[in-house]
Amino acid sequence: MIEYHESIAIPLLRGPVQACPYLPEQRARMQYALVADGLPRVYRRLMDERFRRSGDVVYRPMCPACSACVPIRVRAAEFRASRSQRRVQRRNRDVEVSAGPLGTDDEHYDLYARYQLTIHDGQMLGSRADFEHFLGRSPVESFEMTYRVSGRLVGVGVIDAFDDALSSVYFYYDPSEARRSLGVFSGLCEIDECRRRGLAYWYVGYHIASCRKMEYKAQFRPHELLEPDGVWR
Repeated sequence: MIEYHESIAIPLLRGPVQACPYLPEQRARMQYALVADGLPRVYRRLMDERFRRSGDVVYRPMCPACSACVPIRVRAAEFRASRSQRRVQRRNRDVEVSAGPLGTDDEHYDLYARYQLTIHDGQMLGSRADFEHFLGRSPVESFEMTYRVSGRLVGVGVIDAFDDALSSVYFYYDPSEARRSLGVFSGLCEIDECRRRGLAYWYVGYHIASCRKMEYKAQFRPHELLEPDGVWR
């Protein structure tokens, strides 16, 4: 059934109920914003209404009996790395970090495929065309940050850029470099990029308190959570 956003003139469509990828005991359902044109104009506002994007799809959880997915963002200027985060920085002193346009070449796809096969058992791998659509195309201003060791690509972060914030879209890395905690390191680098650009916030996606995979997000402090009344606290 087509619904309409209460304050933005865009249609909304609810998807089917399916298994939750984060909480096995729950059932998930997504609501999609059907924005054919003008997404760059409205997406920043939608981010503060629990929406995220995957490729050119904009969605938010509208699950039948669960509200565990809570948007989280970090105040970049106030952030201070914890002791464990500083250890991650030291562990990755040999990593060369650079920012540039989105990449989908063979080097990127090989890293992405190894990440999906090892970390997610290949369930999310899809085809090369799926990869290019997911991380190589964006309806808003986007860029990537790459992480290299002695020239070898070990991590890629895809990021959306706005006038006041950066939003982390997706990060994938070399599974053989797991000891580096590259997910944490990339977060630290993206916060540094926010500061370099003079931006207020780093949006980290959804935090799920009972999901172990999401625990690292809450370790970036101070952070704010988007509460049910629509206020960041």
